[in-house]
Amino acid sequence: MAKSAKSASRRFLDSEALGGLLLIAASAGALVAANSTFAPTYQALLHAQLGPMSAHHWINDALMAVFFLLVGLEIKREFLGGSLATWEARRLPLLAAAAGMVVPALIYLALAGGEPALAKGWAIPAATDIAFALGVLALLGPRVPVSLKLFLTTVAIADDLGAVAIIALAYTDTLDTVAIGAAAAILFLLYLLGKSGVTRLWIYLIGATLLWYAVLLSGVHAAVAGVLAAATIPVRSEAARSPLHRLEHALAPWVAFLIVPLFGFANAGVALGDLGPGAWRAPLPLGIALGLFLGKQAGIFGAIWLCVRLGWGGRPRGATWLQLYGIALLCGIGFTMSLFIGALAFPGDPVLVEQAKIGILLGSLASAAAGYLVLRFAPIRADLEHSAASA
Repeated sequence: MAKSAKSASRRFLDSEALGGLLLIAASAGALVAANSTFAPTYQALLHAQLGPMSAHHWINDALMAVFFLLVGLEIKREFLGGSLATWEARRLPLLAAAAGMVVPALIYLALAGGEPALAKGWAIPAATDIAFALGVLALLGPRVPVSLKLFLTTVAIADDLGAVAIIALAYTDTLDTVAIGAAAAILFLLYLLGKSGVTRLWIYLIGATLLWYAVLLSGVHAAVAGVLAAATIPVRSEAARSPLHRLEHALAPWVAFLIVPLFGFANAGVALGDLGPGAWRAPLPLGIALGLFLGKQAGIFGAIWLCVRLGWGGRPRGATWLQLYGIALLCGIGFTMSLFIGALAFPGDPVLVEQAKIGILLGSLASAAAGYLVLRFAPIRADLEHSAASA
């Protein structure tokens, strides 16, 4: 099981890194499209009606449920047989992720929380984008030890778990009790199927689709259905026959190379001219940008330093303190999840959503650039440099 989990982690790193580079390109394309003569076409594509929902809603409410399904599968795998399988292994990344969510939220509230209309955006700078961060690491090649890439992934997965809980609890205003009951019944049925030894994936996929529709009607964001469905997918000791590993392996390329870049293209397009030259100085974008750039690095690096000093965990093998600081900086790339939460925080207020995007872009780009520079010029330990050269 440990070997299969390790190989799954390596495949995840590879696909997410390449997908992250594609996400960066798609998001840059969205910015160009939104600020060029193609802007009307770009907006028309997003608002095109496809059946009961617009293209933008299909991406955010349906395709992102598949993204969250993969996130849920990764969380379950890591907790059962991966880097979060024991409390000793969980302690450092979980505490780092928690501090990396609390400190940015506090910075945001200090800058923007005084305005009641903006207070609900406190969770926007609390997220980390795995794909974008690993895409930056891919540009650095062997200068970053694999142990640090796995540590970043573990912190980001723990961060995703917290973000999903926030979405379910903080961004649900009204509930349809009938739909909630239907979702609970479907979830319980999927649980019983797993306990009964049923391993046919198509049964779980049908159940997951029904669960998504019930959650969509309930008032809870439908993307949460993906994580709930993932919790019911069975795991077997033999990875080749394990439904969880088979589904994760099948979904990973679609999510990394299509869904996440498509989400970036649909949500990163900000018409900068409409916001004015000093828009970034408004409390909302400034709180998000500083929350991501300052809050993430302070919370995560501070938690790592404290845990090591107290003996609650050790540094990842082969990593220096400066490299760990570079990783903490990269955790300030909130992009995908931050954009997602931003849309939930200010529904029906496109001006605030656009302002939030400005803050997310500024904070994420500053974190990416600073993290890249620190890791690019951080000295490599001699033993690691020798092994990288001989590889």
